Amino acid sequence: MTPDPRADLARRQADLLRAVLADGPPPPGFDERMLAIEATALLAKRRRVNAIVDPDTAAELGDRYRELFDTWAKAHPRPAGTRARADAAAFREWALPAKRRRRWWQRR
Repeated sequence: MTPDPRADLARRQADLLRAVLADGPPPPGFDERMLAIEATALLAKRRRVNAIVDPDTAAELGDRYRELFDTWAKAHPRPAGTRARADAAAFREWALPAKRRRRWWQRR
């Protein structure tokens, strides 16, 4: 049976994404230091977007926000097709499980 080049490419792409988005091991042939730089930049971007989408959580966590978000994000890669608001809601549930966000129509 001949190897499927598309399947091989998909596997290699998944390995690369795992390395930069989910704290996975670097795939063969990639510079580990450069992957670490890229992973750091992508994590910072995700953290910034999360703080923009849900500033209340970022403010409530204060100085702990960066450390908590980074810990959570490394363990919870953003699933394909999810939106930033869903990502922010998932982080809020993890970081502040007892505090449910009240919707604008529920506030008094």
